Order: sequence, then structure tokens, then C-alpha cells
Amino acid sequence: MHYYEVAPKQIIRSGSDTFTYCSEGPLKIGQIILVEVGKKQIVGVIIKKTNQPTYETKNISEIIEATPLPKSLVDLALWMSAYYATPLANVLQTLLPTGIRKNRRPQKEAPNKAERNRTNIVFNSEQESVIKTLGEYKSGTFLLQGVTGSGKTEIYINTAKKSLAAGKSTIVLVPEIALTSQLIAEFSNHFDNLLVTHSRMSESAKHSVWLEALNSKKPIIAIGPRSALFMPIANIGAIIIDEAHEPSYKQEQSPKYSALRVATILGRAHQAKVIFGSATPSIIDRYLAEQSEMPILKLTKPAQKDSLLPTIDLIDMKNRDNFSGHRFLSKRLINEITKTLNIKKQVLIFHNRRGSTSTTLCKDCGWTAECPKCFLPLTLHSDNHKLLCHICGHNSGVPTSCQQCHGADIIHKGIGTKLIESELKKIFPNANIARFDADNSDNETVNSRYDDLYHGKIDIAIGTQVVAKGLDLPNLRTVGVIQADSGLSLPDFSSNERVFQLLSQVIGRVGRNRHETNVVVQSYQTNHPSIINGIKQDYETFYTQTIKERKKNSFPPFTHLLKLTCVYKTETSAIKNAQKIAKELKNKINPSIQILGPTPSFYERQRGTYRWQLTLKSLKREYLIETIKLLPPNHWQYELDPTSLL
Repeated sequence: MHYYEVAPKQIIRSGSDTFTYCSEGPLKIGQIILVEVGKKQIVGVIIKKTNQPTYETKNISEIIEATPLPKSLVDLALWMSAYYATPLANVLQTLLPTGIRKNRRPQKEAPNKAERNRTNIVFNSEQESVIKTLGEYKSGTFLLQGVTGSGKTEIYINTAKKSLAAGKSTIVLVPEIALTSQLIAEFSNHFDNLLVTHSRMSESAKHSVWLEALNSKKPIIAIGPRSALFMPIANIGAIIIDEAHEPSYKQEQSPKYSALRVATILGRAHQAKVIFGSATPSIIDRYLAEQSEMPILKLTKPAQKDSLLPTIDLIDMKNRDNFSGHRFLSKRLINEITKTLNIKKQVLIFHNRRGSTSTTLCKDCGWTAECPKCFLPLTLHSDNHKLLCHICGHNSGVPTSCQQCHGADIIHKGIGTKLIESELKKIFPNANIARFDADNSDNETVNSRYDDLYHGKIDIAIGTQVVAKGLDLPNLRTVGVIQADSGLSLPDFSSNERVFQLLSQVIGRVGRNRHETNVVVQSYQTNHPSIINGIKQDYETFYTQTIKERKKNSFPPFTHLLKLTCVYKTETSAIKNAQKIAKELKNKINPSIQILGPTPSFYERQRGTYRWQLTLKSLKREYLIETIKLLPPNHWQYELDPTSLL
């Protein structure tokens, strides 16, 4: 008999990740099998071979996949479990496809080939220098900091070609499904062996792609969001993370991992090159790159030699003379949109709030329509005449009278993408207008309408963050930002950074070619450093200022963070238990750890529960991992290395 430590895909017993099972024949580490736990049959992964224990063991019931997971992926799962202090079962749920026991017919999405003659790439001197530097290293993690339109994608393609020539595969990550179409279009001009995965694919399609990666005998190129990192690829030569600054690379559910940190570990296991590409790297990643032995790769100018910088106008929203024609669309913005449509070119309008209006209230008594579960203002979606909670999804009809004073003077305040869409349709009734945000149906997304966007069939594109990132639109001539400072009021250490990044990124959608382009930025805080530096796309000045503030206030990258959140049905229980844990931890944890709080969470009430939180700061991450072990088993959630404290 052969004995193995098996990790089930479900949590069986708290604190126990693996269990011993036996098999009559020899099996391989990483094989996916079926084991009996109680009366259930559960999917598991063989982690290691072991000796016969003193107790009786059950047989492994069935082999699900003859081909084992690559050893690097098994080791990665163990590392993630330890580093993020999370059960191994949770990690395996992330690594393995759902419905793994079902038989699948092979099916693969055929990538759309781009209608662009870009197969012969001509590099400029900066790109050649970056390629030369990359060629001097066999492996390692590199920050590729390139201004928007500087040709980072061409560097990615060159890296993938060299990896392929060496018989190795490449993984390319994108932060949003919206950007997969563009990257696939670029890569499909150069490669035939693309494997694409994303969350909008069916369970069956994702499983089929996963199986193809597992059983592939040839090197492949896998493209997708952060989950593509776990494609079961045996031999990886390069891992490329595009728009590496994006928060979506941090998973919000357990295991709450950073795709960037995980990619670095996976890259080490394969002795691969890992590239973080961004025009606006996160403050943390730029600092870590400066501290490392690897060079920071920089592209400081647009790839196209004769490209013209856009003309940028900053409109003060406090000066109402700028808005004599419309309450939130400035005269300047309306004028630029008109001129752009007259020459049959494209406009992009960015606003980081979806819906029609953010507040519905009674003008007589001040009553506000709130979610009964989350106590947050409900957002009006006038297209389907509903009030919606953007936290829990609760919806209700639009009130015709006040629930408190019964007055009929109900007003709707605030600006959302749906309101912008309806207002622009009134002003420009003949324009083809499309809105892109989280409320889109499957056939309305950037991904599904990418060709219409690229070829200029959409005259005005309106959207939230999804339109600010990475899109290369050759017909785009005007960009409008409705309220650039809308995120600055958030009580979080990273809010200034996020506003700077979004503004820099959305301005970077133009100024990529020889055409004259315009940007109109509307803001209440025209002198704020995030706005000034964002408009100039001056990363270096913003970084220098922000890193000083982070050091002074002891925030990452100068300290490690742990966010602890308690969740209770009543406010009294949440406060009492948060205070109790804060007091207990002070007596048990390393005295060097700083405890902030307890305070109510930013969204204090969610889905009928109350949430209070503690924030712990420590110079040593292992102290925070030890702290997690002291938490009660129920009512408490934790997140190591949170990108936000909201």
C-alpha cells in the first residue's frame, strides 16, 4: 500500500489542512482525486507521500485527473495558505475549476484577430533598451514603468516570443475582462496558441480551457484576469501583469491574495521573468522596486514619434459661470464634444459613480431613502425606475411621497453615469451613445462591444473605471472628466493615490498619435496635488510627495497592515465585542504592534449586520499572522495587506 497526505477542497476540521489516505498503486504529487470524508465524496489534491500511520486509513476513492497539477502549483497553494493565514481548502477552491468531476467536450473560444497590420513591430530606442536589459537576466521580477501609449504591449509580445522560442509558456494578466479583447487582438497577430479565460465564460468553457492547459504538450500563452495565474501550466517562462497598479489584482474573498505577490512566488518556482507593467505603479510596488536589486525599466515617451500631447482644460466646479448651459456639463466640455462629433470622431466621458443620482430625499423634511439592511442612501436608476443599494443589491420602487412627512416634494441629487447618459442624449440626440459600468448586461460590456469602440461606431462612450484603463481607441479625440476629485473625500490612506492613477490613466487614452486631442477635467479641488499631478501625468512628483507622507504616518510600504472586522446582528454586540478584543489583544500580542480603533467600518451596516473594525500596524508581518490565531472562531473577518481600509 502507498500512503499520501491529501488536502480536501472543503474545510473538514479547523486547523487541519491534510489527511492521510492510502492507495494500492503509486500516485503522483499534485494528482486530483476523490476521497471519502464521513459519508461524503470530496475532491482533493495529493500533497505529499507519507509513511503508514498507526491508525487505519481509508482508500482513495477515484482518480479524477491522470495528469497531476504541476509541482510549482502545489507548492504555491501551500505558500498562499501560510502567507495569507488561510485554510488550504480555500486556496484549492481558487486553484481548481468548479465542476471538475464533470466530463467536458473540448471547447475553446476562438480569439478575434485584430484588423491591424502590427505583425512587424519597430521598436524605438527606449523599447530596445528595455528589451536589452530584460535579456541580461534569466529570471526576476521587473517593474516596467511606461507612460500611457509608450509601447508596453510591444514589450510584452517580445517577451512572450522569447519565452516561446525557449519552449516555455507565458501568462498574461489583465485587471478587467474589458481589456482582454484588446490584448487578445494584439497578441493574436503574433501567436496562434492563445488560451483565454475570464469570469463571464461558462463553467464548462472555463473547465475545458483549464484541461487544455493541464494536458498541453506545447508551450501556450494564457490570457485572463488574476485567476489565469493558476492555469496548470508545467513550464512558465514569463508572467506579465498589465496595468499592475489596479486594485482588482487583490482578491476580496478568502484567500485574500495579491496576484502580484503570488506571481512573484510562481515566477521564482519556474525561474521565469515577471513583469509588472504600469504607467502609474502603486506606491508600494515602486518603493519595493527601488529597494530590490533589479533595474526599474522605464519608457518615458509615446511609442509613436509624431504623437501630439493633448490640450487640457481644468474647469473649476465652484465657479458656476463655467456651467451656465448645464448644471454639471461645463460650457467648455459641451463645446469640445460638439466639435468632435462634427468631425465624426469619438468622445469619452469618465465619472466614477454609476446610477442616475446618488441621493433621493424629501425637500420638506430632509428624509433620505436608505437601504433597510445597510442604512446607506439608495441610488436612483431611472432607466428601470428603481432605487438600488450598491452594497447588498436591495431594490425598491421610486417613492412619490415622503415616508416621514408624506410630502410630495421628492428630489434626486448627485450625478451618476446613467444621468450623464440621459443628459447627453438630450443635448446630442443624433449621437450613438453607449454607457459602460457595472450595470451593463453581457452584450453591453466593453468586452462585447470592443470592436464598435475601436472602429469609432460609438460616438460618445460614458463609463466608470472600466473606461479609464488601458484602452487604445484610434478615433478618440476628446476626453471629459465630470468630477475628478470625487474620491478624495474617502477616509483611506490610498484615496489620493487612486484619484491620481484614475485621472492619469483616463487622460492617457488620448495623446497617443499625431492627431490633436482635448481633455476637459472638471473638479471642485483644482489645487489638490492628486489633481495637479494627475493632469500633468507627473508620476515622479506625486510619488516623491506621497512616499514622504506614508513614511511620516507609518503606512505601507513602511509598515504591514492587518484589518480585523467583527460582524454582529446588533450595534451593541459589534461595539462590545470589538472593544473586548482590542483590550485582550493589547495584553497578548507583541508590544510593538500598534492598534487603531475600534471604529465603525466605513460601511457600518451591511446586509442587516453591523461592522466594527480594528487596524493593526506592525513592522514585522509574522507578528500579524500570530495575532490572527488569537481571534475568536466566529464573527471575525481579517485581511492581511489590505489595499484599502474602507
